[in-house]
Amino acid sequence: MTIFETERFRQLGQQQSSAYASADPFPHIVIDDFLPTEICEQLLAEFPTAEQIAWHRFDKHHSKKLATRGDDQFGPATRQVMHQFSSAACLTFLEALTGIAGLMPDPHFEGGGLHQIEPGGFLKIHADFNYHTKLRLDRRINLIVYLNKDWREEYNGHLELWDRKMTHSVRKILPVYNRCVVFSTTDWSYHGHPEKLTCPPDRTRKSLALYYYTNGRPEEEQSNAHGTLWQERPTNRFRTACVGAIRGLAAVVDSPGIILRRAARVLAGRRVE
Repeated sequence: MTIFETERFRQLGQQQSSAYASADPFPHIVIDDFLPTEICEQLLAEFPTAEQIAWHRFDKHHSKKLATRGDDQFGPATRQVMHQFSSAACLTFLEALTGIAGLMPDPHFEGGGLHQIEPGGFLKIHADFNYHTKLRLDRRINLIVYLNKDWREEYNGHLELWDRKMTHSVRKILPVYNRCVVFSTTDWSYHGHPEKLTCPPDRTRKSLALYYYTNGRPEEEQSNAHGTLWQERPTNRFRTACVGAIRGLAAVVDSPGIILRRAARVLAGRRVE
């Protein structure tokens, strides 16, 4: 089945382009019922469990998630769908939507592909890597499709979009079934799902992630090539500052004791360590 009927999606892109450009805190759009129902059902049926394939597992202070590498781990239907996201019709839709000309897909799915978050997982607020070293292209657009049936607010996992100064979350998007989110990627398009998932143990947060590139970018967006730019939320910054202050105070308070103990060792003729 052809997903991106050229004229239909071109018109959709044009219709949503103003909303995309004016969205706060940075250009983005949320489109529900994005894919044909039968396509979504095929994707969900093939979506591998946490134990089914050799996922790339992230378990760090800033992220706890699973991701595929390349397209070797896709099922046959999933592979066909993912490659349709690289089609001329899809690119035409995205260019009409975003106003960014010359978009190119990533056949390597660097950082993209299938993503899965297990209960307790999270992804801290960040701006994405800005340059594809293999393709030598600038990253411009993220497209995410969620595959989570009956996903509840209390499960968390909202995609949060934060303001440029990292003072507050401007928008929270529930990752419900067949919801598509497209947004522009810059050094200040801060996003993530920082709250740990509280879904039942038999549930996970599933999504497709596709990234698009151009050869160059506007001067006002240019910066040196970098990896992910992790950010601290205001509450976390306050906590980090408090911990640092307490540690510093402890060091000051304890210093006289350390000095006295060392002096005592010298007086006793013992080795000072």
